[in-house]
Amino acid sequence: MGPIDLDDTDRAILRALSLDGTLSAGELGRRFGLSQPAAWRRVRRLEEAGVLAGRRVEVDREQLGFGVTVFLGVKLATKGRVSLEDFERAVTAIPEVQVVQHVLGLFDYRLRVVARDLADFERVLRRRVMTLPGVGSVEANVLLTEERRPGPLGHG
Repeated sequence: MGPIDLDDTDRAILRALSLDGTLSAGELGRRFGLSQPAAWRRVRRLEEAGVLAGRRVEVDREQLGFGVTVFLGVKLATKGRVSLEDFERAVTAIPEVQVVQHVLGLFDYRLRVVARDLADFERVLRRRVMTLPGVGSVEANVLLTEERRPGPLGHG
């Protein structure tokens, strides 16, 4: 199955949902001059084609007491002895680790870690991350600010 053909209305619906995933088919229809069933069919088609892959609810981590976000670059010490699956299974069990990305480059993995404060992050790093199977070197980048962008979904 090749790429899905998107018209301007499809792109407008995608842009709207990327900004607010909670919009109903009725609200989308009102915004873009469609009936509720027509808007629902378009959203369904985008989901079935895999263009719209789930709707995320944004959680304000600071409101939940997680004031620090850190990106960790992790290089495994020995890729042969400890399998990537062992590392992935262990790291995904750490509740403070929000995202695990297997990457190509200087590091083998990029993790997004949340903590209550820097002291809490240090505890997570020492007790949980550094004790993972196969961890070699780790580089931490503390997130200072984050700007949410809707992304390149065409013009309009």
